[in-house]
Amino acid sequence: MNKTELIDKVSTITGVPKQTISTVINGVIEAVIQAVCAGEKVQIIDFGSFERRKRKERDGRSPKTGDKIVIPEADVPAFSAGKAFKDRVNESGKS
Repeated sequence: MNKTELIDKVSTITGVPKQTISTVINGVIEAVIQAVCAGEKVQIIDFGSFERRKRKERDGRSPKTGDKIVIPEADVPAFSAGKAFKDRVNESGKS
């Protein structure tokens, strides 16, 4: 599902016009991005949490040459699913 399909789905579920849903979803995404960039953890109960994590420097290989390279330390966004989300996915996979 892409962003447009998500907007359509939420509009169908809620009965709220797509234009309004689009504005809200864009606002939520921007708010999460801003908070994570500022080093804050964003927790949405029953869904999950978004946070900024440090990825350590590590050795890698150049895909073109196969030579060893050092991949520098970086800050990366991370998502951890909440328990209710995990449980629901687990239950939906059982047939």
